[in-house]
Amino acid sequence: MSAPKTLLDAVKHFADFDNCKAFMVARRWPKGVTCPTCGSDSVYWDSSRKGWECKTRHPKRKFTLKTGTIFEDSPIGLDKWLPVVWMIANAKNGISSYEVARSIGVTQKTAWFMLQRIRLAMQDRSGGGKLGGEVEVDETFIGGKARNMHASKRRRLNQKKTLYGKVAVMGLLERHGEGSSRVRTLIVPNVRKHELAAEVRRNVEPDSAVYTDALRSYSDLGQTYTHRVIDHAEAYVDGAVHTNGLESYWSLLKRSIKGTYVSVEPFHLFRYLDEQAFRFNERTHSDASRFNFVVDGIVGRRLTYEQLIGATGERP
Repeated sequence: MSAPKTLLDAVKHFADFDNCKAFMVARRWPKGVTCPTCGSDSVYWDSSRKGWECKTRHPKRKFTLKTGTIFEDSPIGLDKWLPVVWMIANAKNGISSYEVARSIGVTQKTAWFMLQRIRLAMQDRSGGGKLGGEVEVDETFIGGKARNMHASKRRRLNQKKTLYGKVAVMGLLERHGEGSSRVRTLIVPNVRKHELAAEVRRNVEPDSAVYTDALRSYSDLGQTYTHRVIDHAEAYVDGAVHTNGLESYWSLLKRSIKGTYVSVEPFHLFRYLDEQAFRFNERTHSDASRFNFVVDGIVGRRLTYEQLIGATGERP
């Protein structure tokens, strides 16, 4: 059977273990299977346990398709894992853990854990590098509205301050023409000058053209960049000077959080930012390509449930 091009194709294709094996080997070991512990290519397939064993004597000689990936130690088969990867990689507004649970027949808690592991694979591994050329910079706040909260929680958060209890998120969008812009988002402690200006300098090449709104936190950027400001009290566009690209991205992000996920804890917000940034940056590719990009990111990453809930104090 040819490589899947739709979700239905993926479900049918990966229902066969041999197809799962051929696909994973091709993506993970294009030059031939090697031991993830020692790197030796002297391995043999053990069909009885559906895994390999390294012929070199050392600890952890036995390994499977899942070893060293986000799937490791999961009792759930690749026939379920891979279609779920397809679903989250290509669902424009995300997909809830309840929907995944109903679709593949697992508990909601298991589905939530699966989705968080896949979001880890969606993180940008390139290290990012600095953005350049024309860059839009903007900030937003994500969190529940006071009118939707229980009265006791509203009092606890002191929502007389409209932004109290919300998380500040900064966005940087590098323009590359229609359909090719790329976005980078990060959580910031606040939107004061020393925080936002430092992040711009950390993420944008000097002498780039930087477009922001009239927030005073950006007032010193002209020392390092060609800084142009659009005052939204007067206009939203002045030729090339605008932040409409990021405004559009914020709309997509908030639609997925409010409409699909409904409630996202601040501790986990960065994972949802990674998910939406991945889909936005790869939006011009086909569903199959986005799926392959996520699968390419599964190796060398682990996320245990203890890490996920913060029991170990770690934040992958």
